[in-house]
This record gives sequence, C-alpha cells and structure tokens, in this order.
Amino acid sequence: MPAFRQVGEKQLPQEVVFMAWSPKRDLIALANRAGEVLLHRLANFQRVWSLPPNENTGKEVTALAWRPDGKILAFGLTDTKRIILCDVEKPESLHSFSVDSSITYMHWMEVTEESSFLTSFYNAEDESNLLLPKLPALPKNYSTTAKIFSEEKSDEIMKLLGDVRLNALVLGGSCGFIEIYAYGMFKIATVTGVAGSCRGLCLSSDLKSLSVITEIRDSSDREAEITYFQLDTSLLSSYLPEVTRMARKFTHISTLLQYIKLSLTCMCEAWEEILMQMDSRLTKFVQEKNTTTSVQDEFMQLLLWGKARYLELQALLMNQLTVKGLKKLGQSIESSYSSIQKLVISHLQSGSEALLYHLSELKGMALWKQKYESLGLDASGIEEAITAVGSFILKANELLQVIDSSMKNFKAFFRWLYVAMLRMSEDHVLPELNKMTQKDITFVADFLTEHFNEAPELYNRKGKYFNVERVGQYLKDEDDDLVSPPNTEGNQWFNFLKNTTHLKESPLLFPYYPEKSLHFVKRQMEGVIDQCLLKPADVIGKSVHQAFCMSLYKTSQSEDSTPQLFKLPFLWNDKTSNIHYVLFTMLEDSISKIYILRRHTDTSRSVSNGILAVEFGNFLSNSINESSDSRCYSCLDAHFYDDETVTVVLKESMEQEGKERVLAQLPLSSVYTDEDQDGELIWDCTRRLDEQIGEIPTCTVVLENQWRVLENMKAQYVSVNGIRKVSCVLSSNLRHVRVFEMDVEDDGEAEEEEEEETTQTAAGEPDELNQSADNQDNVCGASAEELPDETEEHESSLDP
Repeated sequence: MPAFRQVGEKQLPQEVVFMAWSPKRDLIALANRAGEVLLHRLANFQRVWSLPPNENTGKEVTALAWRPDGKILAFGLTDTKRIILCDVEKPESLHSFSVDSSITYMHWMEVTEESSFLTSFYNAEDESNLLLPKLPALPKNYSTTAKIFSEEKSDEIMKLLGDVRLNALVLGGSCGFIEIYAYGMFKIATVTGVAGSCRGLCLSSDLKSLSVITEIRDSSDREAEITYFQLDTSLLSSYLPEVTRMARKFTHISTLLQYIKLSLTCMCEAWEEILMQMDSRLTKFVQEKNTTTSVQDEFMQLLLWGKARYLELQALLMNQLTVKGLKKLGQSIESSYSSIQKLVISHLQSGSEALLYHLSELKGMALWKQKYESLGLDASGIEEAITAVGSFILKANELLQVIDSSMKNFKAFFRWLYVAMLRMSEDHVLPELNKMTQKDITFVADFLTEHFNEAPELYNRKGKYFNVERVGQYLKDEDDDLVSPPNTEGNQWFNFLKNTTHLKESPLLFPYYPEKSLHFVKRQMEGVIDQCLLKPADVIGKSVHQAFCMSLYKTSQSEDSTPQLFKLPFLWNDKTSNIHYVLFTMLEDSISKIYILRRHTDTSRSVSNGILAVEFGNFLSNSINESSDSRCYSCLDAHFYDDETVTVVLKESMEQEGKERVLAQLPLSSVYTDEDQDGELIWDCTRRLDEQIGEIPTCTVVLENQWRVLENMKAQYVSVNGIRKVSCVLSSNLRHVRVFEMDVEDDGEAEEEEEEETTQTAAGEPDELNQSADNQDNVCGASAEELPDETEEHESSLDP
C-alpha cells in the first residue's frame, strides 16, 4: 500500500511558476506564467479564487509568501516592482507598496520568543481602540475607492496588523537587495553588504540572524557563484518589545495615510464637473459678446433694474443656461458640496486626528532614548510630522469654511437669478419668491463683486476668465497656487500673528499655507511622515553585519535555460533548537547527493556536524538485484517538511525517459545519528565548498516505507506543508499537479472521518467542492470562509 494518500490531481491550462501552501488552512497559492495568482483547495484541487494581472499591479509574479496566520498572501511583481498584500477571503489588494528592485525571493516569519514582559505588553496593546473612535467606513458609491475601508463589519487596520505578536516579511532581490517589513507593511531594515541576486533567505524566529543564499554572476563569466551569507540581526532580538511597539505604531500610521488618501479620492469624485459650467459659459459669453461693459456690470444692471440691458446676456441666460438648467445646476452644487462637507467632517478629520494621536505617542517613545534611540526613532523628525498633520487639518477646516460660504452665496444668487429669468420669460413668479429685502440685494451684489470680476491672466492657466466655483481648486492635484485663495484681510487673528514675532515662530502653532490646495498640503504631509518613517530602517539596517560567508559552488548559465520552480539551496529555520538549515545539491559535480549545512542562529555559537552529504541507498523493488548501497538516485527537488523531516523528489540516476519518479520523506534522525561523536567539519572558508567535497562526511540512508512511486508523471518539483500534512507535486512541464496527504491515519480513524463528513453533508452543509473540475470557474468568487475545511477537526489545535 502506498505510503501517502493521493487526494487530488489536475492538469492546469497555464504553466505554474510558484507554489506556496497556506500555513493554517488546506489552501495552496499558485502563480502561473500568465501573471495570474490563484488559490486552490486541497480536495480535488478546486479553485477558490483567481486574481488576474492588471495595469495597476503588474503581470509577472516572481515570489509568493503567506503571512504566518494564513490570512494574507503576499506576492512580488517584477515589471512594476511592487509588493501586493492580498486578502485570503477575496481576490482584493489590502495594501501594496513599491520597492527598488525586482523581488526574487520572499519569506514571512513570526517571532516565537516569549517573555513575561512581552506577555504583559501584548495584553496592554492596543489602548488606542479605547481612546479613539472607530474610523467610519468610506462610502461604497464611489468607483475608484478601494474596498478595503468600505465594509462596516471589518476593521482593516487590525486585519493588516493581524496578531499582536511581531511578524516580518523579508524581501530579497537582485544586486544584493534585502529589506525587512514588520507586519508586511512597515520597513524596519534595509540590509546592505550582501552581493548577488537572492536565491533564498530565512530570518530566524528568535530574530538573531538572517541566512541568505545569493547568486553572484560576473558579466564576463558565464558561470554564477552560489554563496551563503549569515548576517547578525541581534539588534532586533535585543529590542524585540520596542521594535514590536514601534512597528505597530508605524503600521497604524501607514494605514491611516491610506485612509486619508482614499477619503480625498471620494471627495474628488463627489465634486462634479457640472459645477464648472458657470465658469465656462461666462468665459464663452465674454469671448462672444459685442459690448464693452464687464460681465459684473451687466449682472449688476440685471440686479438693479430687473431686466438685462443687452440681448447677449438675455440670450446667455435663456438659451444656454435655461431655467431648467439653472435649477439642475443649483441642485448639483448643493448635493456635491454637502457630500464633500460630510466626507471632510466624518472621514478626513477623524483620520487626521487619529494620525495626530499615534504620532504623538510615537514622539513620546522617541523621547525615551534609552530604549528607542538605538532603533533610529528621531523625536525632531516626528515633531515635523505632527506639524505637517496640523497644517493639513487647518487646510481641511479652511475647505469647510469655503464650502459653507459658497453654499450660502450660491443659494442666494440662484434664488435671485431664477426669479429674474422667470420674469424674462414672462412666467408667473410666486409671491414668496418675489420678496427680496435690501439685505438680500446687498448680499447678491457683494457676491457678484467678488466672484464675477474678470481675470484675463487666468485664461492661459485654466482656459477661463472666471473662478465663480471656489471648492474645486482645493481638490485639484496640482502644484499651482490656488486661483482664488481665501481673503485674510481684516482677520484679527492674522493681524495679531503678523505683528507678534515670537508667536509667529512658535512651534506650538501649525504653519498655514493659504495659497496651496488641500492636495498639495496632503502630499507635503505624506512626504514628511515618510521621511520620519525611513530613518529606523537605515539605522537598524546598518546594525546588521556579516557574521559568516562561504562560497558553495559554481553553476553554469545553462541551468537557467530550464524553467525551475524551486532552486536549491533551500533554507529552513528550526524554531525549537534555533538552527538554520540550508539544503542544496552540487548541480554538476555530485547530483546524487544532497548537502545539509547547519548554522546556529546565534552567530557566536557553532553546531556539530556543520555540513553533511546525504545519498539514497536502493529501496525500489524493481531494482532489487542491485546492491543496497548503490548510489542510484538523484534529488530533483527537496523541501523541509518539518523540524525532523525533508520531503524529496527522486529519480534513478540511470533513468531513461518515461521511467517513474519517487516522492519520499527523509527523516533527519537517520542522518544525524550521533552528533557528539562525529564532531564538526573544519573547512577552509577561503575556498569554495565544492573544492573541499572529499572532506565532507557522507551518510547513506535507505528509506523503508515513507516513499511512493509517482506513476505516469514526470515529477520535478514539490511544495509541502508539515503543519497541514500535505504536499503538492508538479511535473516538469509545469502543468500537471498531484496533491498528497502525507501522514495517513489508520483505517478506523479514516472510516470515522468519512462517516462524519457524510453526516455533515446530509445535514445540508455547503459543499462547493462537489463541483466538477470543468466548472471550476463558477467558484472563482467564493471566499475561503464559505468553503468547508477538509480538516475542520484539526483547526482548533492549529490556530494560535
């Protein structure tokens, strides 16, 4: 009986280039050659959703990684150099950011170290939920607004932060590019001093070291050198509570900036183009009229005498604007201004106030120099950020005042103009509309004087002579100054500030930019905050230093001509014993062996049996006549299944085309039998490891029952998940996959499970997975939560 149970098989339409199992659910993420990211379930390999490439994200996926809690999937795009964080429930981007390099590898780890201080810190976090009101959800009726903040039921900031425990997304790219992002959002380290393009990396769960494998290629040399680096990241480990608190604050700040940006986007959409009609029609009227009097004077004549002095004005009002058009324009202005006003008060201001709160807390942390100075937290930079947010809040308040003033002015103006146009058309005017006091006349006259004065210098910039509509200029994403800035003459506070030198320069007062738009001040605020967030990444990055470096082997350029899903070396971090394992094959010299390099995460310590070679003895029944110690297997792909096991795809070295391949489990206990006795290999770090290959101790293992022949499949690659006890094998043509459950329960338990599932299905539980593979597109929109979990009985023990 085969050792592993096959539970799914599928032929895929596109070549798969990356596979990654979810750490918490029976879900596997795939990226294909077309740039599509797909999520599949274990049973029958049914599709849950797919995210096609688009202009806003990118078209070529180069890396995949799951957040340790399995709720967010990250993938890197090389053409746009962007990282996308995608919700597991729906194919939607929760967050994205740009990087300076094409990403070639990513690893998302979670800190496992516990202490009494950390536990109390986790319990106290996060008090901002008690002190700040919940951010109101953004309206759903605006097309360009991302859906991330639009649902009342989800608190997106907490979804992005996940568990309080620190997790870090480590990115590796070309030209020695390595960056570490706390919670997948905030950059806490830019690592330098590593050469080559990253082929694999692993940050230890105790945060003490980072292991990196790079490919260093000389332009004049067709061969690339595979090199192993171990970097000391002990600063992160030493200041774990401080790094966690700082990272959470910065992640809140980043999310609030996104919330403010989307609120402003909604405001821009609420402002309608129809509001420009008054300005454009007045400009056209000036260009076409034959009279020498100004538009302002002509409207004044209409106000004083109740009729237009010139036929051109009457034609403009009656033929172009029309009574019906005037009514519609008035309704549009009132509706648009009201929507913008609500967005400013409920969203822009609440987001800005929350931003001020978190920045003020961050400033308090920065002033605690004993704990936070080593991490690069700078109080002066945070003070500048607080000032920038204050300026933004002032500008938002100014916009509210402009909206309030404009709404009153336009209501009075349109009420008067409506009556005047009814008289021109000799329609009946209702008595209540006809009443106009001297105060009303003065109000309209002041409005005409202020808004209807011609400004020919505007024509070259804006294509019009007038700026009657004053709100839209605040929402334009332009660097130009406001066309009609607010009039501050006669304002007692401005005069007081102007005449008081010391008060004017006081840091307690936020600077005010009367000439600038809301967009300009928002961009300025984002720039200052980004600058304040960058410093810790530089300071922590400079503290990371190289503790160990060794060249492993050389590989020819021809190796890249065949599509390779996973390229050994492959890294693994043993959380229990704090050891980095590196698994690799010497591609040309000794393909029948796999090598296991071990390094302690504490760079000051070493481990015995630092490197071992493993070869596979004969175990296939069809080769029974051969000697048991014959070296007849080569390793095509290997992954660490858990702390004690490696999953491998093997083939016979003398294999001919069409022969079967083998999926097997290699227990590390059969390799590391007696560490104390064997001692440690002493190698020369100045020479490549493949030049010292004869000195590496070799262990021959004969697999007993943990293997399975993969019939009718030219298997090449494997992806595994030891927590969920599953593996996925991919063929060399990158389109044929098989899924296996690796630890098969005994028959009694299996029968019980089948009976339980049958009972649940009979009881009417949803079962989208009964759909055929041909109808897989029908479940593209189904969320992962809607689909039944194949291992529901194990869920409680796996959740943190």
